[in-house]
Amino acid sequence: MMVVVFKEVIRRSQAPPAMSRRSRNTRAWRYGWSGVRRDADSRALVLASEGADWGYEQLQYSDSDSEPEFPPTVPAVPSAVPVTGESYCGCDSQTEPGYSSRLRGFHHTSDCHCGEDDQHFDWVWDDCSRSTATLLSCDNRKVSFHTEYSCGTAAIRGNKELAHGQHFWEIKMTSPVYGTDMMVGIGTSDVNLDKYRHTFCSLLGKDEDSWGLSYTGLLHHKGDKINFSSRFGQGSIIGVHLDTWHGTLTFFKNRKCIGVAATKLHNKRFYPMVCSTAAKSSMKVIRSCFAPTSLQYLCCARLRQLLPDCEDTLAALPLPPGLRQLLHNKLGWVLSLNNGAPDSPSPSASCSSPGPSSGSDSEGCSSDPEACQRKRCRWT
Repeated sequence: MMVVVFKEVIRRSQAPPAMSRRSRNTRAWRYGWSGVRRDADSRALVLASEGADWGYEQLQYSDSDSEPEFPPTVPAVPSAVPVTGESYCGCDSQTEPGYSSRLRGFHHTSDCHCGEDDQHFDWVWDDCSRSTATLLSCDNRKVSFHTEYSCGTAAIRGNKELAHGQHFWEIKMTSPVYGTDMMVGIGTSDVNLDKYRHTFCSLLGKDEDSWGLSYTGLLHHKGDKINFSSRFGQGSIIGVHLDTWHGTLTFFKNRKCIGVAATKLHNKRFYPMVCSTAAKSSMKVIRSCFAPTSLQYLCCARLRQLLPDCEDTLAALPLPPGLRQLLHNKLGWVLSLNNGAPDSPSPSASCSSPGPSSGSDSEGCSSDPEACQRKRCRWT
């Protein structure tokens, strides 16, 4: 009898250390994963050759009993390698990120101003409608996210509500593009820009009030995502055309049409928006234009469809100098869009004259609903 009691005492005395070891192991796993997730966005990780050298600056774990001790699957690590080869230009500073192994991150490279020709802007970023982890510069046209380190998702919107008419703007990626997500899109005033400041996520398109194009090429809306385009990276120029007359949202990449992302957006009011989870990332408004939906606009849009590969549409037309200058100042952005029409045998042939019209508006990637049958029309 004494032997049985003695064994029971020994068994009970050994139980707490076992539980303690399991708790420590659980915490260690959570610590390791939180470090991986945090590092992926707070700074660019070491390249593949140095991938084993991880850094953890802060212990993060939870004692909540509701969390499973051993998750069934481990989530995928967000991409820490910046996207390259998708720049609008061929500048050295845009083709390869300036990686510093000593600083474990990306050092500053010379700024590229290719494609930044506009001097007048219909809107800029709103200093009063932004996340706390943002910083504005360049007359409120450039926004920098997470200037030191990242602990979540930061977003900002434009200072003008886009209601009636034709709205077109371009966002240039002025930093390495990496991390959980960096997005360009639109949203209503109901979007809470600071809601996910402590969560790494794709903010734009997480609900029905916003649409967002991710740098991974995924289009987000209502929490769903679909493949929409190729990736974009540092130096890429993402154009957005909101046509409130036809109710369409169209995206462009490096001034070439990607496709129509949404339709039936009539009688709705949106703001241009961007968001990022990546540390020391930045984007810049290089064009923001507005034009009323008039006969003049529709004629210019049609001319661009008929001369899709002509660099100077107005120069190819026998117009009076005064009218040519007027159209250039008011609707130059319409006449410069590449609508994604099939390549012509030679640019000179396509710029000679518009030629006879087939009577259909389905050429190219215009925002006309009929054109949606030819290009990708994602959400209605």
